Amino acid sequence: MALNIRYISIEGNTRNFIQHLTEYAKQQHIADTNQPEVNAVEISEQTDFTHETVPYFAFVPTYLDGGNGIDNGVKELMTNVLGEYIAYGNNRQHCLGVVGSGNRNFNEQYCLTARRYANDYGFPFLADYELRGTNADVKRVYNVLVDRTNQI
Repeated sequence: MALNIRYISIEGNTRNFIQHLTEYAKQQHIADTNQPEVNAVEISEQTDFTHETVPYFAFVPTYLDGGNGIDNGVKELMTNVLGEYIAYGNNRQHCLGVVGSGNRNFNEQYCLTARRYANDYGFPFLADYELRGTNADVKRVYNVLVDRTNQI
């Protein structure tokens, strides 16, 4: 069993977090082969969209250009391709949930993209971490993903 992840990384923060998550999962799997490893695919403007056939998790940072996302709209910046990928074919039906990241300095906008995806596509917002995350975040998010996978 693997935790399948589809993610987008603009500044490298999400990619860095996924690399740490992948390494942590590998260590967990070595210690206990019942623990899943991570199979992560980065989605970008160059990605050929495919029809998902297995459950996966989406990881998305928040980048906004205009609006505060609460009372005067929102203009998403640079992460739209992941949303388009999720909306492609039946891909949304295979998504088990979304993990968001961002900068807590942005208050209500923190993880806004992930919360919007959860609302728009009908799957749960599972977890969050700030910027590149910490080792504790990696462990916490891994456990959330494992728990969610075990629920299906």
